[in-house]
Amino acid sequence: MDLKIAGRRALVTGASTGIGRAIALGLAAEGVHVAVTARNQAKLNALADEIAATGAQRPAVVVADIASPDGAATAVAETLRHLGAVDILINNAGASRPRDAANADLTDDEWWEESFALNFKAARRVTDGLVPGMKAAGWGRIVNLTGALTQPGVNAAGPAKAALWSWSRSLSAQLAPHGVTVNCIAPGRIRTPQIVERLFPTDEARRTEIEQRIPMGRFGEPEELAALAVFLSSEIAGYITGTQVPVDGGMIRMALP
Repeated sequence: MDLKIAGRRALVTGASTGIGRAIALGLAAEGVHVAVTARNQAKLNALADEIAATGAQRPAVVVADIASPDGAATAVAETLRHLGAVDILINNAGASRPRDAANADLTDDEWWEESFALNFKAARRVTDGLVPGMKAAGWGRIVNLTGALTQPGVNAAGPAKAALWSWSRSLSAQLAPHGVTVNCIAPGRIRTPQIVERLFPTDEARRTEIEQRIPMGRFGEPEELAALAVFLSSEIAGYITGTQVPVDGGMIRMALP
């Protein structure tokens, strides 16, 4: 199937590992010139080398912490400097934020603020910086990575991702007349470092999660989600907007008593 996006230009945030990395690879395979951003330059450079080795155009590497206003502005400015314009934006940067040892030094307010800065504000700021160019061109694709909106325990990422979904839905209506689509993907348990190293670090924990909540009987692979993200970024997906699609193996989203 020809997705008709060869020659388009894309920015993928949180691209150094996991889902973002897989999406960058998938877009590059379709002939898209990709800019990849994250905080880890070594991993971004390795990804750029891997993409270039396939014969695709080498990605632009943009090192930035987009959870801060200055970092988001840097990511936008540097991407535009490298690519000239952005047709496709993948807002993938984000992370689960349970209250655990990893953030025990934060106050409750700091914990909530840190999660919203990464999981909602970063996507909004980067999008706001790139939407004017999409509107002027009369074409654009925005794909936002959300998540489970209801969880059995309090996790600061949940409300932040709910805000991202609500904002995306409104933005899709605003941008549709300009040829710009806005869609969301809600990952389930995808085999990324965050899932298998932090949230479910043992075989027993992974087995229990699968048995209790995932009818498909396994965790998903980043490439399985990336395939949908690439499709939603395509020319032929131009009549799909304002949606949120779960990629979760039929995951039961709320623990039952």
